[in-house]
Amino acid sequence: MSAPPVTLVRACLRDGAGGSPTAVVLEEAPLNLSDAERRRVPVEAGTSHAVYVRVRPGGTHEPPVVDLRFFTVEGELPACGHGTVAALAYLASRNGAPGPYRATLRTARRVFDGWSEPHGAHLAAAFDPGPVELREPTGAERALALSALGMEPGESGSDMRVAAMGRERLLVPVPHREALAALTPDLDRLRDACDRFGLLGAYVYSPPSPSGSLAARMFAPSIGVPEDIANANSSACLAAHLAGSGTAELTIDMGDALGSPATITAKAHPGSQGPRIQLGGTAQVDLEEREPRGALAANA
Repeated sequence: MSAPPVTLVRACLRDGAGGSPTAVVLEEAPLNLSDAERRRVPVEAGTSHAVYVRVRPGGTHEPPVVDLRFFTVEGELPACGHGTVAALAYLASRNGAPGPYRATLRTARRVFDGWSEPHGAHLAAAFDPGPVELREPTGAERALALSALGMEPGESGSDMRVAAMGRERLLVPVPHREALAALTPDLDRLRDACDRFGLLGAYVYSPPSPSGSLAARMFAPSIGVPEDIANANSSACLAAHLAGSGTAELTIDMGDALGSPATITAKAHPGSQGPRIQLGGTAQVDLEEREPRGALAANA
């Protein structure tokens, strides 16, 4: 196999800097990777996630149809919010036509709309991540997760939720940003707890300000990501949860603990089956494709 060309996209920038480095691979003939090779690309590219993109032309006056697959070193994910932002920005950078780039996006579970357009020196992207299911955590889920996060039983209050968007994850509130920054979870214990209950990870967040600004950290060792720089789908889950208390727009800061500040926007709109969320972020696309270093390149 020839080493696949990789484009690095920094998704969900904050004030034009930081963001989550994401490997984007355009899969077109004759490139046909195995899942094992897809798992190695983010490692060789030095990113936590990789998104694989296949583009098919749309019909007359119809947008292209884009198939997306998302991988970490541990395997395939059903969805990835910052990976979707990265893919949309990448496609818009290749489009060449003036105005917004629009596409019909397909994953293994759903079909949805996405769009991207220039935003100063960068690209803004947004999409509908789909419905969110929320439930109360069980006592065992709550106790094990809090213990692994290094939090006292009453520290998160009663507002913890399990949120599902393709896969369940915990939404865990803390009293303030200082408490969030001070977290030092036991990642081995958290992985064991998440594996036991089939959870993606724990998304811990501070209270929103009156303007909807807050901070969050996502710990997901079960998928090979000890801490995620930007987790957009979990931010959508939080937006759906907080919409019930009247907070319709969120600006969520992540990545500070990792030295790569990132920001995600989420807007909740009323829907017939619960809030509909629009996720967004800005991105920077590398102008040059790269070849993964290490094992994949050695096997070329």
